[in-house]
Amino acid sequence: MPAVLTRPADTRRSQTPNAVMTTLSSPTLTNAGELCVWRVEMTAGQEGPVHAFDAEQVWLVVAGQPTIEVDGDLFTLATGDALQIPALAARQVRAGDGATFVVCSRAGSQVVAGTADGEPVTPPWVA
Repeated sequence: MPAVLTRPADTRRSQTPNAVMTTLSSPTLTNAGELCVWRVEMTAGQEGPVHAFDAEQVWLVVAGQPTIEVDGDLFTLATGDALQIPALAARQVRAGDGATFVVCSRAGSQVVAGTADGEPVTPPWVA
């Protein structure tokens, strides 16, 4: 597979009620690779729903002091911290005063718990 460059103008932006996700690299964005990388931006006071993915993820804090609860354990994070979350672990992300992350995972992974209708779904930022 050749190297693939993604420029800011080529990224894909997805907005939810709790955050803005910007896909930086994924198979549907770059037509290459098995991983996806996206940026998560949350404003002060935002918190995501409790949910679980079927794939491991690594969350790197780029800005802020968020908290992430994983299977009942609360992690208070700071800029530069990286949190590795195992597949199928229930998690909830809270922005505190605002937070930005870069996240890496397997492309095409699915939310398998915590969806509105209970069915697995692949979010657009990991597609």
